[in-house]
Amino acid sequence: MKIAVITGSASGIGACIKTRMQEQGYRVIGIDLQGQEIDADLSTPEGRQYAINTTLKLSNNQIDKLVLAAGVGGHIENGQLVAKVNYFGCIELLDGFKSVLEKSNGRVVVISSNSAQMRTDPENIIIKYLLEENEAKAMEEIGDAHGAQVYALSKHAVARAIRRRSPQWGKAGITLNAIAPGQTETPMFRGAADHPEIGKSVEMIPIPKTRVARADEIAGVIEFMLSDSADYMQGSIIYVDGGTDAQLRPDKF
Repeated sequence: MKIAVITGSASGIGACIKTRMQEQGYRVIGIDLQGQEIDADLSTPEGRQYAINTTLKLSNNQIDKLVLAAGVGGHIENGQLVAKVNYFGCIELLDGFKSVLEKSNGRVVVISSNSAQMRTDPENIIIKYLLEENEAKAMEEIGDAHGAQVYALSKHAVARAIRRRSPQWGKAGITLNAIAPGQTETPMFRGAADHPEIGKSVEMIPIPKTRVARADEIAGVIEFMLSDSADYMQGSIIYVDGGTDAQLRPDKF
């Protein structure tokens, strides 16, 4: 039986893609804080290593599909937590599974965000330390910053980390891409939308399609990205955001 590993599988997009992979006949190993096949705190180095080791044990060193969907939103006050989960909780697991993904010519989809390019300076020092995998320096630079100041930076760094790995991973037989969803009806989005201050900024983000996405709509695109039909896709950041990015950056792509 083929095996799919999904982080953030307890709710939102992660839960939807878990259901879709199970319907395809995959044995799914879900990773989240609680209630999944593996309960792990991806905000800590120990939790990440536990997730990696336990996954490899449960899967008998076989991973065919990997979706890294775990994340926390910008409404979280603790900016350090946002970076720890969104970046290190993603990239450390990605790298930790590389050797087994090579054996299966695995397919990987990582969740970034369309906010990754919203008013984000690519030379920001926090992004620099994230991409250098220097967690201590990144946390020092973030300090007591609110999650709203860190969320887009963390997702920007994730997208660039995928792009940087793409050539080598492709040569190793691993299909590696990222999806950049826009506003999607998930518990994380609801936390931001209902926040008394952050919610005002959320309302100002234009959506030409005039609605937020359903989580299963995003999962459907991820399902395609994991399929044989997407075999030639490599290092791509796919925006699925109802047209928001096109409206905000019509001359950049």
